[in-house]
Amino acid sequence: MTGSGPTGPRLEWVHDAVARHVAMGAVPGAVTLISRKGQVYADAIGNRVIGGPPMRRDTIFRIASMTKPIAAAAAMTLVEEGRMTLDEPVDRLLPELAGRRVLRRIDGMVDDTVPADRPITLRDLLTMRMGLGLLADAADYPIQKAIRELGVTAGHPKPPITLAPDAWLRRIGQLPLMYQPGERWLYRDAFQVLGVLIARAAGQPLETVLRTRLFDRLGMKDTGFTVPAAKRDRLAACYRIDPSTGGPTLLDDPEDSLWSRDPIFPSASSGLVSTVDDYLAFGRMLLDRGRGPGGPVLSPSSVALMVSDQITPAQKAASDFGPGFWDSRGWGFGLSVITKQTRGAARPGSFGWGGSYGTAWASDPTEDLVAILMTQRHGLPEPGGIEADFWSAVYRAIDDGGDAR
Repeated sequence: MTGSGPTGPRLEWVHDAVARHVAMGAVPGAVTLISRKGQVYADAIGNRVIGGPPMRRDTIFRIASMTKPIAAAAAMTLVEEGRMTLDEPVDRLLPELAGRRVLRRIDGMVDDTVPADRPITLRDLLTMRMGLGLLADAADYPIQKAIRELGVTAGHPKPPITLAPDAWLRRIGQLPLMYQPGERWLYRDAFQVLGVLIARAAGQPLETVLRTRLFDRLGMKDTGFTVPAAKRDRLAACYRIDPSTGGPTLLDDPEDSLWSRDPIFPSASSGLVSTVDDYLAFGRMLLDRGRGPGGPVLSPSSVALMVSDQITPAQKAASDFGPGFWDSRGWGFGLSVITKQTRGAARPGSFGWGGSYGTAWASDPTEDLVAILMTQRHGLPEPGGIEADFWSAVYRAIDDGGDAR
């Protein structure tokens, strides 16, 4: 255990829950952080690389979709400045997306379309209802084949998108939408588009926008789209489980990482690296209704919009994102919102998100809590996996109604 803050037998439950998965080889290592009522507990377990140096509190992780809440917050700073509004068409800044056509049927040919009922808006992007995104069912529709042929999606993490933002958006503009704008919640692609929109609205590269508007103001010194050479020894190796052997396979080597060089396409959906302390600064800012250590970063009204469920019951019922995904949650701007209490889990009103390389975060206003788990194994959370056990242990540790001790 490292850092300052609460210690004691209850927090040992969190350590033990995570350490058990490290000992089993499910992940090579993990760093956790719990901040509650002004006290901070951090814990580094296992190794940054299998057989290599130990995890440290300042280990750098690929945070994948935990990039999305950061991008949403940056977009809201631009809304507050009047550079764009939530419900105006994005056509002014993204003319490549003007005059959208929409598939007549999701399984239809890509030229079998009807006109869009209305333009795409910033709100559509933030809530992932632009009409284009990940289809979770196993079917291989013509639209999915067209997307692959255009090379506008990335692997995990290889191959990356090899198009610059403007060229990428031109290719997206060649595709029809899968559904009408605002009709259906579809994961992923809206935040790729959002990154291009943010850069054009600000007149700066996306990296610059995030750094000047968020990272510098919050002291997030290790968060970005690349890991400089001087910090590369702190980058954890990333693994996936080989289904044929059940053992770990190296997915991204810190010695030759994709994050060692500037990306051609900086992804507002999944491109950032960060540390537990950097993400604590971001999670605490949202918990404090937009206030950072040096003053306001966002207005309370912007934060309230970000952490409010925006998805209708009908849209949740139509989503095939995952069994039971919507039973106790909704979606705000770039993050999920807990809407119903479940045993051993976050309270209603909590908000956060995770990443496909094994990271997770939640801020809980009821408990004045920010909790973060960072590992580096690619894959979705599993029942009984490290993420489920982490959250269960966190809430058991504070369930006495007192502090984390």
